[in-house]
Amino acid sequence: MYKEQEIKKIFYSIGDVAEMLKVKVSKIRFWEKEFNIIKPNRNSFGKRKFTEKDISKIKLINELLTERKYTIKGAKRIIKLKKEKIEDEQEIIEKLNKIKSFLKEIQKNI
Repeated sequence: MYKEQEIKKIFYSIGDVAEMLKVKVSKIRFWEKEFNIIKPNRNSFGKRKFTEKDISKIKLINELLTERKYTIKGAKRIIKLKKEKIEDEQEIIEKLNKIKSFLKEIQKNI
């Protein structure tokens, strides 16, 4: 059976990122000011253009603040002290979520 592959963009707008994470655009702008790890490219009109790497950093911040319930100060400290470890954990979580979605799709087709 032929299955179309999902086309991935190279750059995403701030609206695209907000929609992915189900947060408001203003929250992403705020996080950009608060966390120095978020540095999106900008086009000639000054519009933010986020890469997959930028999005993974924003997902990390979102997870720390919403799921793990850190304060902004605490999240900054965690990012500074354990940046590599948390990125690895985030990558594992994303892979597990993909596996979970795949298994749900298989279950639905049975």
